[in-house]
Amino acid sequence: MNWEQLLSLKRQGDTTKRIRKEEDETRLGFEVDYDRIIFSSEFRSLQDKTQVIPLSDSDFVHTRLTHSLEVSVVGRSLGRKVGTKILTKYPHLQATHGYQANDFGAIVASASLAHDIGNPPFGHSGEKSIGQYFKKGNGIEFAQDLSKKEYQDLCDYEGNANGFKILTQSRTGREGGLRLSYATLGAFIKYPKESLPFKPTNNVCDKKFGIFQSELQIFNEVFTELGLIINKTKVRHPLAYLVEAADDICYTIIDFEDGINLGLIEEEFALEYLINLVRDSINTSKYNSLTNKQDRVSYLRALAINTLINEVVDIFITNEEEILQGNFTSALLDKSKFSAQINDIIKLSVSNIYQSRDVVEKEIAGYNIINKLLDIFITSLNNNENGNSSSYDKLILELLPKKFNLSGSNLYNRLLGVCHYISSMSDTQAVITYKKISGNHF
Repeated sequence: MNWEQLLSLKRQGDTTKRIRKEEDETRLGFEVDYDRIIFSSEFRSLQDKTQVIPLSDSDFVHTRLTHSLEVSVVGRSLGRKVGTKILTKYPHLQATHGYQANDFGAIVASASLAHDIGNPPFGHSGEKSIGQYFKKGNGIEFAQDLSKKEYQDLCDYEGNANGFKILTQSRTGREGGLRLSYATLGAFIKYPKESLPFKPTNNVCDKKFGIFQSELQIFNEVFTELGLIINKTKVRHPLAYLVEAADDICYTIIDFEDGINLGLIEEEFALEYLINLVRDSINTSKYNSLTNKQDRVSYLRALAINTLINEVVDIFITNEEEILQGNFTSALLDKSKFSAQINDIIKLSVSNIYQSRDVVEKEIAGYNIINKLLDIFITSLNNNENGNSSSYDKLILELLPKKFNLSGSNLYNRLLGVCHYISSMSDTQAVITYKKISGNHF
């Protein structure tokens, strides 16, 4: 890999090459990516999607939207700091091609902003409930009518792959999806592989898959343009490691903060965990002057995030050559000297937040809601394609927005399209649709 290719400004459908030196400095292509994401309807729906606590009434709790904005802020800092060091190491990138440190920041910020854009309602339980419908539920009947890869896409339904679909999928009036730069698309893809073959390894890139069969063509085009194919194997874009680190930093620290503010984790016990991360940078007198829990947590959270940002930058630069060779196999924070403290925080979050009774109860409700919606829309669509539509089926299909027109599509695209539609719903929209279809909401 080389940075000139990795920083490609090319967009889907381009017929001429985009040159960095010819860019308008007041509105750079990588910054346009950020704008297009933030103005998209798919991004706006994140304001009512679960981050940790599903359907929470508390103002303290982060949604997917606030989480994504925070990840993008951390990602921008990581990108700019790394970019400054990369340009020092490879001065021709700036002198000959015109790249700036802010370009790195804009790419990572944009990819970070979009990192959860494909997630279904009700958090990770939403993904699991879609997969379970095809593994164990009524969707199992389609196994014999799909290719192995198509069926696996559904059984292991992935928000990351759905996100790439949102960013690149063409429809009338929006050819090429959001038409982001290939550099941003590359940084977005944490798992550069299809659902099959499934070959579990210790490589963090193999943890999940990142592409549905429906987007395979543009996926291959992006990876070819960016030079992300080494010895016939697709490898992760270097800046994807920074996107992953930004997400890891935010969910580790900020989910923990949510748990403290909600009273799920005792303040005295929790603050000690955070202090272990920032002992070298804490201003004791300032900390002791803070009189309420929220301010104390906020101060330690800011210090912890800054500490981890600087740590991640050092780890990335130390391993940059190995990353460029496609041989780096772990998440950046796994190499952190604070990994023990991070793991302590995550363990406490799992036991006290992610597995709390409130979360479990609402995830169960989410499972049932998504299962019901899948069953009804899939049945109605298939009946329509087979010429067996009932009056009820026709009414159900009237609920599908025009942009999700699936008439005439093959079975795989119909099934994936329904999953895509339900994934686009906010938590509240999914609940309301479920109630209306069940006859419990008028």
